Amino acid sequence: MEGGEARQRRGCRRNNGDSLLILMATVLVTGANRGIGFEYCRQLQQRGDTVIAVCREPSRDLESLGVRIEAGVDLTDAEAIADLAQRLDGQPIDLLIHNAGILENNSLETLDLDSVRRQFEVNALGPLRLTQALLPLLHRGSKLALMTSRMGSIDDNSSGGSYGYRMSKVALSMAGKSLSIDLKPRGIAVAILHPGLVRTRMIGFNPQGISPEDSVRGLLARIDGLTLENSGSFWHANGELLPW
Repeated sequence: MEGGEARQRRGCRRNNGDSLLILMATVLVTGANRGIGFEYCRQLQQRGDTVIAVCREPSRDLESLGVRIEAGVDLTDAEAIADLAQRLDGQPIDLLIHNAGILENNSLETLDLDSVRRQFEVNALGPLRLTQALLPLLHRGSKLALMTSRMGSIDDNSSGGSYGYRMSKVALSMAGKSLSIDLKPRGIAVAILHPGLVRTRMIGFNPQGISPEDSVRGLLARIDGLTLENSGSFWHANGELLPW
């Protein structure tokens, strides 16, 4: 087994019949300063993984975790992404979580094409740019997790509106599907994930949403269960397969 694959594979096995050997991962999380991204960092660190938290500006909560923080990274800026890759200095990545995203409301009546473009740049093109830039750091056994949304499901769209967000998330899901095909020969699996309705600032802490803690527990279960055989699937955090 290659070293990277061994690091990535979670779980445990008996060593010499009595001691327990636990294999951990090096995980890079984008949009790590708050919400779901912060909660990913917290739970990953709690279970013993090495976390690289990528963000534009770190929050106090993120700094308090004591994880490695790579700040000043704007995913719409090619130079910032190239600088991040240089700072990582060849560090192998076992799991790359594309969490950064923005939501701006666009109804047909208030359509703002600049807003639509911004959402495409951050939500769809940013993860694709970063994956390409960090590809030399991924290895056989690495995993990619793309945080998309049920709002990017064409079949599930029954309310319309939200043009920029919906369209950018459809594009992200398509990128994830293509990545799952292109990266399979390299032994890299891709998960396309919907976190559920989560009580974060992005949705005004909607009281009907679930907690970030519950969402991330489900998301990590999906990532841990990701293989080359189910790579490219579109999952809800609760394990439900979602329609395209």
